Amino acid sequence: MIEKIKGFFKEVKAEAKKVVYPNRDELIGSTWVVIITVLIVAVFLGIIDRGLSKVVSRLLR
Repeated sequence: MIEKIKGFFKEVKAEAKKVVYPNRDELIGSTWVVIITVLIVAVFLGIIDRGLSKVVSRLLR
């Protein structure tokens, strides 16, 4: 059992060495993409919510 655990951690270490981390510029660019995407989706959902609220309120009158 101990050998399996040791083997697991050796594999984890080997896989971690293969990871390519983004540099600072790539990270900043990706962050901006995420922020802009979240804002666009939030505005879209807000418009849909407002429209559906008006439709429902008119139906309930």
